[in-house]
Amino acid sequence: MAIPSIVITGASSGIGLACALHFDKLGYQVFAGIRREQDRDALQKMASSRLQPLMLEVTDEAMIHAAATTVSEKVGEAGLAGLVNNAGVAVAGPLECLPLSELRRQFEVNVIGQMAVTQAFLPLLRQGPGRIINIGSISGLIAMPFIGPYSASKYAMEALNDSLRVELRPWGIHVAIVEPGAIATPIWEKSIDRNQQILESLPSTAQTLYRPTLLKLLKNVQRTSRAASPVEWVVLAVSHALTSPQPRNRYLVGRDARAALWFIRFIPDGLRDWLISR
Repeated sequence: MAIPSIVITGASSGIGLACALHFDKLGYQVFAGIRREQDRDALQKMASSRLQPLMLEVTDEAMIHAAATTVSEKVGEAGLAGLVNNAGVAVAGPLECLPLSELRRQFEVNVIGQMAVTQAFLPLLRQGPGRIINIGSISGLIAMPFIGPYSASKYAMEALNDSLRVELRPWGIHVAIVEPGAIATPIWEKSIDRNQQILESLPSTAQTLYRPTLLKLLKNVQRTSRAASPVEWVVLAVSHALTSPQPRNRYLVGRDARAALWFIRFIPDGLRDWLISR
C-alpha cells in the first residue's frame, strides 16, 4: 500500500512547520512548501527522510507549476491525500493611509496564491481522493480596526472555502477551514516588525491622526501574543480534518476565537464597535 502524501504550504515555520512534522511522524510523505533554500536544511534536520522540502512561492505561477510537476512525479497514480493551504502574511495599518501595494500583496498571498496552489494540485487530489484544509482565522469572522486587509483576505477565504466545498463534493474531496484565534507562532514577531515599518513610513498627516492609536495597538498585540494558544491545538484540528471519517466543515481553535464568535453572534454592531474602540 502506498504511503499517503500531503502538500503543506508555508512550512518553514509556525503552523505549517508544526503540521509538517506532525504528519511526518504519522508516516505520511510530506511535501513541505518553503520559500528559501536555507529552510531546506533546517527542515531535513527536524524530520525523517520521507519529508520532502518543496520550493513553493504561492505568488509565483511558474514555481507552483514546477512544484505540482515534482509532486506528481513522486506520487504517481496514488495522488494526494491532502493539501494544507497555510502560507500567508498579515498586513495592518489604517485603511485611509495604507499603500495600495500592501493591500494587493495581502490578497496576492492570502487569497490568489491559495487558489493558484489549489488549482495546481486538484488533479492529484482528485486521484486520491484527497482533502483540502485551508488555514483561515477568527479575523475572517470578525474584522478588527487596523487589520482590515488581513481580515478581508480571511473573509474572502471563508467564501471561497464554502464554494469550493460544494463544487468538489461530487468527487469526494472534502474542504474544511481552520479558524484559529491567537496562536503562538513567529507570525506575531513578523507582523509586529512589518507593521512598525508601515507605521514609520506613514505620511506626516497620518502620523498625526493615527500614531497614538497604533502605538497602543502594537502594545496590545504584544500582550495578546504572550497569551496565545499553543500551535499544537491547530495541528490537532488539521489532523482531524485530514484523517477523520467525519471531518467538520469548520474548526474554531483557541479560547479567544470562541469568545470572539460569541461576541459577533450576540452583541449588536453598535455596542460591539463601542467595546472594540475602548
